[in-house]
Amino acid sequence: MRSLLLLAASPIPSPTPVPTSPPDELVTPGVPGFLMLFFLGVAVIVLATSMVRRVRRVNYRAALAERAAQERAAQEGAGQGDAGRGDTDRDG
Repeated sequence: MRSLLLLAASPIPSPTPVPTSPPDELVTPGVPGFLMLFFLGVAVIVLATSMVRRVRRVNYRAALAERAAQERAAQEGAGQGDAGRGDTDRDG
């Protein structure tokens, strides 16, 4: 009898509701989504342009520094070569 009372007192399980999807107008990004993507695209273009300019500037400065180092090495080499020739000419 006790089991019959427990069975009668237990709640009847109800079926779980099927989840429904929200309406399509709530899922689309709309105007705010378009504006966010537009400004993100503009920012990417501006940053990429700035990066290209900076990389070119760094490469140009590196080329100038390398050229100046080569010129200094050539001048030092020419200066040492002249001094060496003057010391070896003792016949005159």
